Amino acid sequence: MIGRRLLLAAGGAALAAPGVARAQAGWPNRPVRIVVPFGLGGSADVAARFLAEPLSQAFGQPFVVENRPGAGATIGTDAVAKSAPDGHTLLLMSNTHTANETLLPNRPYVLMRDLAPVAAINIAHHVLAVHPSIPANSLPELIALLRANPGKYDYASSGPGTPYHVAGEVFLAMAGATATHVPFRSSNEARTAVISGTVPIMFDAIPTMRPQIEGGRVRGLATTGPSRSPLMPELPAVAETLAGYEASIWLGFMAPAATPVELRQRINTEVNRILALPATAEAQARLGAQPMAMSMAEFDAYLRADITRQAEFIRMAKMTPA
Repeated sequence: MIGRRLLLAAGGAALAAPGVARAQAGWPNRPVRIVVPFGLGGSADVAARFLAEPLSQAFGQPFVVENRPGAGATIGTDAVAKSAPDGHTLLLMSNTHTANETLLPNRPYVLMRDLAPVAAINIAHHVLAVHPSIPANSLPELIALLRANPGKYDYASSGPGTPYHVAGEVFLAMAGATATHVPFRSSNEARTAVISGTVPIMFDAIPTMRPQIEGGRVRGLATTGPSRSPLMPELPAVAETLAGYEASIWLGFMAPAATPVELRQRINTEVNRILALPATAEAQARLGAQPMAMSMAEFDAYLRADITRQAEFIRMAKMTPA
């Protein structure tokens, strides 16, 4: 059976080779889609739009952002996995995807089988915010409130398996507290629910939640880096109360698995060039993120290690696969 599979794969590769060669020679010969499997306004969407313009300029074809949220990022991801592997479709992915390898065993794709690494982009930490109706003005007070009222309070996220969901579950596990997870289709929807008080607690991106905190619409309690965030140094890190706690969101590009290495390498080289620009570092700092340039091999290893890391978080938090 294995030999037959190898023969079939070899035959398929031989048949595909001329088409692949033509695609490489003329690539890109039409707009390149960047599929973001998350809603508008979140970290992934912002990063995709930030990179689309310089990539368009570099390669002479538009790089067009297409938001396809839903089902814990699986809808957009599966669409990319099933797209033609000709370099004209990219996936803007995050650690949602590495978490889903454990959380969503019935997803219609396997990350490292059906998609191939292209480039890492950036990494950022979150802020824990609560609606002013929550009677807690500090992280220790929130933990005490949740412990005293198990299951009474809800917290929002942008969907199952997203970094904000995992951040919440690991926080609750380390705090010895309980709260009910309420998933939304996007960060914007979840944030709106917290601002309105419908769901009063959320881990969210610092730059997008900071104006809400400064405007008094929500109350910031802590950030999730190993130390205080330069964007909100007045807030303590969660780790100051729960030693060892850290939660982040990182982003990267992947492509359909059979996308030629040469095309992926061209995109990787250009993304890394953009990430190395001083203007990029300044723009990313304003977004609370750090550029995370890697070779394709380094990103491949990072993805595989993070699948293991996320599985450990999920087991620790006793999160239930869907």
